[in-house]
Amino acid sequence: MSAEDTLAQWQEAERQARARMGEPGVASRAQLRERAGLQFFEELLSGKMPGAPIAQLMDFFPVEFESGRFVFQGTPGPQHYNPIGTVHGGYAATLLDSCVGCAVHTMLPAGKGYTTLELKVNYVRPLTSRTGPIRAEGKVISLSTQIGIAEGRIIDTQGKLYAYATTTCLVFPMPAD
Repeated sequence: MSAEDTLAQWQEAERQARARMGEPGVASRAQLRERAGLQFFEELLSGKMPGAPIAQLMDFFPVEFESGRFVFQGTPGPQHYNPIGTVHGGYAATLLDSCVGCAVHTMLPAGKGYTTLELKVNYVRPLTSRTGPIRAEGKVISLSTQIGIAEGRIIDTQGKLYAYATTTCLVFPMPAD
């Protein structure tokens, strides 16, 4: 597939994601405890659960997921710049933390939650407002009853790598409200 075809496909995926997302908000612990990870994301992407406020703030959206895999898409712009004229590394780190954490979450049964224990990010090349749409794809490497390990990559429509990361997540029983 050409870069132009990929761009058109990604733009349509973002349009659809924006159209179906609910208002930003935070799910209750009861809602989280009652749903397995895949069910939670199915409801989030259909607008039945609130969208993540951080996604609205940073202007990125979930576009694909399955068990053990999660993809966010965003378009870096001047609002994400640092004082030296490139996108702040925190933008890439936030996208990567989101995709790897959500990849782990897709594999959790109802009643389980997670939190990031460690995130290691490697930056390969700078993001700018000329980069265009990017995708952050997270994939689970290992999941046990207490630890989830995942890796993630940020690429553009040409498949060019911008950053990659690994994470270790703590898996735990969801506490009551």
